[in-house]
Amino acid sequence: MKTIYKSPEAKHAILELYDKQLARLGCAWEDRFVDTSFGTTHLIVAGNPQGIPLLVFHGGNATTAYNLLACLYLLEDFCVYAVDTIGHPGKSAETCLSPSNYDYGVWAAEVIGALGFESMRCFAGSFGAGIVAKLMCAAPQRVERAVLCVPSGIKNAAAWHSMSMMAPMIAYWLTRKESWFVKTILPMSITEEAIDTDTLETARASIDGSKIKVGMPSDVDPERMGKCQAETLVMAAERDCLFPASGVIPQAERIIPHCTTYLLRDRGHIHRLTEDEKSMILEFLKK
Repeated sequence: MKTIYKSPEAKHAILELYDKQLARLGCAWEDRFVDTSFGTTHLIVAGNPQGIPLLVFHGGNATTAYNLLACLYLLEDFCVYAVDTIGHPGKSAETCLSPSNYDYGVWAAEVIGALGFESMRCFAGSFGAGIVAKLMCAAPQRVERAVLCVPSGIKNAAAWHSMSMMAPMIAYWLTRKESWFVKTILPMSITEEAIDTDTLETARASIDGSKIKVGMPSDVDPERMGKCQAETLVMAAERDCLFPASGVIPQAERIIPHCTTYLLRDRGHIHRLTEDEKSMILEFLKK
């Protein structure tokens, strides 16, 4: 059986970190497993049980436990259904889907149906935002409202933009030196101050223990996206080496019928939101 992990020990280390991060949420949560045609999908349900249901997807090669620590501000108002992306580190099936077609969108639509909803509000970043973009094309009726932060799948940069990460990653694999590991992430964060301990630990666990997915969800077809009538907030980072705002924002405004855009000024792919920006997201999702 194919596995996304380099060894059983590596899988154990990733899931041990996952559980440690979940233990720091500071609120009650529950495991949920749903069946899809692509395999079993694991979710963490947390937040306000009486709140608006919100489907949340994490970034690539990360986990939903790590993502929830960055999304604590969502938990007071929403009942968050935080998905472990299939084929990525976490507790979902290890089935790897193609980022080049709409399988991720079909899978996400099946997750919504398996949870018992006709449609849901969605929040996602990076790779996860690309999943939501694919969902908006594959099953537009499933999306009530969406926030896409530093999204893939709208206007991805050419692959060479991320090549600056390869040399330090190879150097890290060879030397195991922390300085090379930080340099691997730095092109995405711009400054070391943007890299917190959780990001370092999660990235290190994935790089050391899993078979890294380098392919991001491909740019969606404008005609298919044009059929989605969900109000959508797209937040793109000015200095993002993967999905730069200079490409993402104008493309989003062209292809998403009901689109609001916001520029994360002078920030990279890995960044910190201001309190005002968090409030903007909350207000948008609650409308």
